[in-house]
Amino acid sequence: MIKPKKLNPGDKIASISLSWGGAGDIPHRYQTAKKQLQENFDLQVVETKNALRSAEWIYKNPKARADDLIEALSDPSIKAIFTNIGGEESIRTLPYIDLDVIKNNPKIFLGFSDSGVTHFCFYKAGVTSFYGTSMLVGFAENNGMHSYQINDIKNTLFSSKPVGRILPNTNGWTSERLEWFVEENQYISRKLEPSTGWRFLQGSGITQAPLLGGCLEVLEFLKDTDFWVRPNDWKGKIMFIETSEVKMKPENFRWIIRNYAASGILKNIAGLIVGRPYDNLYWKEFDDTLIQVIKEEEGLDSLPIITGMDFGHTCPTFTIPLGIMGEINCDKQTFSIIENALID
Repeated sequence: MIKPKKLNPGDKIASISLSWGGAGDIPHRYQTAKKQLQENFDLQVVETKNALRSAEWIYKNPKARADDLIEALSDPSIKAIFTNIGGEESIRTLPYIDLDVIKNNPKIFLGFSDSGVTHFCFYKAGVTSFYGTSMLVGFAENNGMHSYQINDIKNTLFSSKPVGRILPNTNGWTSERLEWFVEENQYISRKLEPSTGWRFLQGSGITQAPLLGGCLEVLEFLKDTDFWVRPNDWKGKIMFIETSEVKMKPENFRWIIRNYAASGILKNIAGLIVGRPYDNLYWKEFDDTLIQVIKEEEGLDSLPIITGMDFGHTCPTFTIPLGIMGEINCDKQTFSIIENALID
């Protein structure tokens, strides 16, 4: 994988709207994100040309969204690109993405959920990208960013060393919905739920392999496109998956996991890590499905599986670099990123 350069205090980063145009319609939320990014990381935040257009305009202009990405990559003054928010619209930018521009201008690209579409563009171009929080989510957290999130960004994006062991968040998590369009809500802290740790469902020993994955619903968008990773290409990867705020029902989760079994993906991966579901809903049913399909139906009883992890659609999260070596140590029950994702 081609590795981008790490961030330094004072660097200029660009915000971008590749999916939903919420940043333009919720200016107080966006300005909070910008302010907290500047205060916590000493980064200069600028907007791509269309980043703050209305959601309606963003929806109608997928090529302009892709052009924003190409322009930000081509601008030598921009050191990283942070997504404003996800949605379900990134798939419409694919005809306008230039993989050569991504390959020839490697930069940090950060986002999650529907941004997974763009992550797979970077992966297809051979460039490491970062599955993590976005402007309107983690960086705009009500009444200040979570310390776990701040430490994650500093450890992951501001260093050319391997992140090393990722510790579970012990200070509580949240997915409480406080309506973003009501400005007063920005000053109400969201209720935290107790952290209960990660669950090691099965596996033994140490597994080291590159990380690849995303939001389960978004991976479905990508299937059968030129940007989808075929079953054989998953071979030897640690797959990471999480589900969105739509709150996928257990039967839909089971159908997708069985598709991964039937297509040969599950027998090819080296390990599986799973993010905490939104509101932690259906976690038990999801765990039971993984054991049912992977262990009982497929006989893959040695495949390492960790669930309930701090990435995805609950806050705060840790950041996952695609294509970079991770390590699952089932004996010590630890997860680590053992390869540097960035260079000086």
